[in-house]
Amino acid sequence: MKQSKPLVVAGIMSGTSADGIDVALVRIAACAGRPYPKLELLAHHAWPFPRVLRKAILAAMNAPSISTAELARLNWRLGIAYAEALRDTIAATKKRPALVGCHGQTLYHQAAPAPYAGRRFACTWQLGEPALIATECGVPVVSNFRPADMALGGQGAPLVPLFDYVCFAHPTRARVLQNVGGIGNLTAIPAGAPPDKVIAFDTGPGNMVIDALMQQLFGKPFDRDGRTAARGKFLERVASSYLREKFFRQGPPKSAGREQFGAEYVARFLAACRNAGGKPEDAVATATIFTALTIWKAVRAWVLPLTEPAPIDCIVSGGGARNSFLLSALRTLFEDDNCTLTSSDATGLPAAAKEAAAFALLAYQTWHHRPGNVPSATGASRPAILGQIAYV
Repeated sequence: MKQSKPLVVAGIMSGTSADGIDVALVRIAACAGRPYPKLELLAHHAWPFPRVLRKAILAAMNAPSISTAELARLNWRLGIAYAEALRDTIAATKKRPALVGCHGQTLYHQAAPAPYAGRRFACTWQLGEPALIATECGVPVVSNFRPADMALGGQGAPLVPLFDYVCFAHPTRARVLQNVGGIGNLTAIPAGAPPDKVIAFDTGPGNMVIDALMQQLFGKPFDRDGRTAARGKFLERVASSYLREKFFRQGPPKSAGREQFGAEYVARFLAACRNAGGKPEDAVATATIFTALTIWKAVRAWVLPLTEPAPIDCIVSGGGARNSFLLSALRTLFEDDNCTLTSSDATGLPAAAKEAAAFALLAYQTWHHRPGNVPSATGASRPAILGQIAYV
């Protein structure tokens, strides 16, 4: 079939872990007779945040109060960081994008309506000044993707299901695309299903609790390859008590962030581990297996009823895909569920590149005036064109 001229689009992503920036360069081309374009990942680079910037981001997320001046400065500082990461990626690859999709750094995400100043509403906020990125790099930038979905009653998350469907839908096998970033989220695609049968939701903490425990107890940013967890003992009573919390019993659509699983949650979790007689490595082991249990229970409760009897491929991406202890726990849990578990690396898509590549596709959709949300995943009343464009 005849294809239109391909467009190289950069996707820029920094997640709830706030550890750095992922930039993916994706060649996207429409194809006559097909509802969705074809995608080819050209390159992916990860750029860590400078320590002082990461400290500022985490402080803005966790501080009980912060000045408007600090927030304004952080917005522009993040714009500088995104522009630098994009320029460095262009220099390293010698490939220049025609368009950029930048998710920004989520500072606050309240998916459910709550009262404020006499009204009830949901809200979200991502920082990283897009006009600065566009001007510095000479490329139009699409950003602020969540609000259009939320204005239609959606949760504004997750936003990767369209990418998951375009890249992974299969005629005879069900696919579960499980991202384990700071927050865990999945996209479930029944075998041969149309897009409106896709569901997606946040499963709970991904690396967020594990990373926070490693930083507090061991002075390390994360548990490399799950080595600390492998030395620990699983505190089953602690995990069982936390699995009874409302979020894990709630059906989709649902989304989460540091508001649910941030510093206060980690403090309570660590106190529970200590009260159970656990050592520091036991707390990390318990948090890791707890994360695996939240994923497994979410799939069993909300995905298996939609996908049986088709076999399932569970494809893991995000930083958690590099944690062999976590992957081993997931394989053990899923072994009786007709489910094959693998990393997205095995599919040819680097685990760390997937979310950034997804925002390249969302930017492409916006540029062509096409919807980017999947209402069955977010709960929005209809498809929406997402984002706002900063022109050069």
